[in-house]
Amino acid sequence: MPVKHQLLRWDETLFRDPEVFDPDFVPEQFDFREEQTRELAFQLRPGLHGARPMNTVCRGLPGTGKTTTVRKLFNEIEETTKSLVPVYINCQIDNTTFGIISEVYHRLSGHLPRASGTSTKKVFDAVARILEREHRMLVVALDDANYLLYENELNRVLYSLLRTHEVYPGTKIGVVVILSDLAVNLAERLDARVHSIFRPGEVYFSPYSATEVEEILNARARQGFYPNVLSPEMLSVVVDQTMKGGDLRVGIDLLKRAGIAAEMDGRRRIEEEDVSRAYSASRFLHLDAVIRTLQEEEKTLLRLLAENQTDNEELTGGEFYELVRQRLPLGYTRYYEIVTKLESMRLIDVNYRSGRGRSRAIALRYEPDQILGRLR
Repeated sequence: MPVKHQLLRWDETLFRDPEVFDPDFVPEQFDFREEQTRELAFQLRPGLHGARPMNTVCRGLPGTGKTTTVRKLFNEIEETTKSLVPVYINCQIDNTTFGIISEVYHRLSGHLPRASGTSTKKVFDAVARILEREHRMLVVALDDANYLLYENELNRVLYSLLRTHEVYPGTKIGVVVILSDLAVNLAERLDARVHSIFRPGEVYFSPYSATEVEEILNARARQGFYPNVLSPEMLSVVVDQTMKGGDLRVGIDLLKRAGIAAEMDGRRRIEEEDVSRAYSASRFLHLDAVIRTLQEEEKTLLRLLAENQTDNEELTGGEFYELVRQRLPLGYTRYYEIVTKLESMRLIDVNYRSGRGRSRAIALRYEPDQILGRLR
């Protein structure tokens, strides 16, 4: 007997609150990051009592709650005090010292500096004068700070922010650096003069488990959809696809796209065909986010693997290393570090296989064409 679908009227919707599925949405209920929230709050707490907030590095793979934790705490600071001003910077957008200092000035003054004829020093002097005059302190979060690692930009930004008190005594500024690259060693990348004053505490964000992903996505669905739009069975399908994608943001985007697909077909419930159609787009969110964080030699290794992997033949670790050596002056230690990093970021799988001295087989988790297209 054919299934009878209840159809939506033209003026009805499945979404109770579509903003719940937006990338920058900060949920009121934020589970499974209580420990990280406490650690970060401890680092920032001195700023609530008139002292300089402690510098912090928040580190973890993409989609592990770093940004949401920081923004949620920053919202709480804004509601609690006017003396400590939190400024969130997306370094994918503002990735120069001038752009970052201009955004800080915008937050403090309510307007941007003139785009032409204004130096970084001039804008920063204006920032420092506001802090002095209004007896305010500052905590600046640099999200995706790996975008500042090139051209020495991170050193310039941190030096400007953290040494302000030497020119303007009494100013107090703390910095939160958010990194999605587990391999970045800031101690090696920062100048001695910057590292000597930065000396951050570190908060680590581990990947979510499947159970945690299910609870988070279920909470988002309950808040964002009307009742009965997403069945437990369809939630399980979304969770499975999210774990394959390796990023919670995949699941949140998947819910949104599946809801839109069901709504466009006039149905009151999300069905498996909606999830399948949505996943074809959502599953690349993690790939896009991770590739943006890679260094050039890491991208070269990923490109070589994509160019040389076929459906019928796996590459062993030794075979792949020989290919790499022909293209890059790379020692085995550094090669091994990059392969380990690509595996930890869920771009490749590395499996041991028997029969050839327990050799390692290296395989992509995405289609080669998808990776090559993004690397171009």
